[in-house]
Amino acid sequence: MWLTAEDWSAVRLTLSLASIVTVLLLLLGTPLAWWLARTRSGWRHGVAAVVALPLVLPPAVLGFYLLVLMGPQGPVGQLTQALGLGLLPFSFGGLVLASLLYSMPFVVQPLQNAFEAVGERPMEVAATLRASPLDAFFTVAVPLAGPGFLTAAVLGFAHTVGEFGVVLMIGGNIPGKTRVLSMQIYDHVEAFEYAQAHRLAGAMLVFSFLVLLVMMRLGRAGKTRLKAGKSGRAPQEATAQSGDATRRTT
Repeated sequence: MWLTAEDWSAVRLTLSLASIVTVLLLLLGTPLAWWLARTRSGWRHGVAAVVALPLVLPPAVLGFYLLVLMGPQGPVGQLTQALGLGLLPFSFGGLVLASLLYSMPFVVQPLQNAFEAVGERPMEVAATLRASPLDAFFTVAVPLAGPGFLTAAVLGFAHTVGEFGVVLMIGGNIPGKTRVLSMQIYDHVEAFEYAQAHRLAGAMLVFSFLVLLVMMRLGRAGKTRLKAGKSGRAPQEATAQSGDATRRTT
């Protein structure tokens, strides 16, 4: 058999984890990225540094402090126990929380760059059409930053799929519960099952290559859309949609 039952279980668990984390990161990271792109607060650089910290922090260090926070004596652990949720370490919920923190810069930074590229002019034009800030955000900023959202989703998903160190620290290696694809490859190598490890590693290699191709294509699409925005075509289309939405609500 090409893949064993345990291999398929690890694949399903990995895809479930990556999908959940990507959706949550887009929901939580979008307002944060918008704030970082627009604010002039003195807190901006500090918050941006905290978001980017997983890029330079060793996974073992991040995993250790997450274990402390989510442990029986940690603030997160005490909160989850008080809510009747139990402890998060060595559970799927713990993997989700750890992956959210570890993959956050791969989602927030592309979104922030996309929002910064939109600039002030399209939002100002939307304001002259009496669009509310929320309406202008969804009808002007989001469409113009579309390639940034796709880039963030692809990067967040791919990074979560490839996690190892944080997964090992927080989730351990429980079959069907926390054993993701990277851990399954590690187990095959430890057992000298190189053929099975090669199949899974080869699949991840192809996946990573496809991710790079998608990233390059999205990068070109983003540059084209940005040029159109600077020439005035995209802002006019987006603000026209904003004006239509505003008229429907008045």
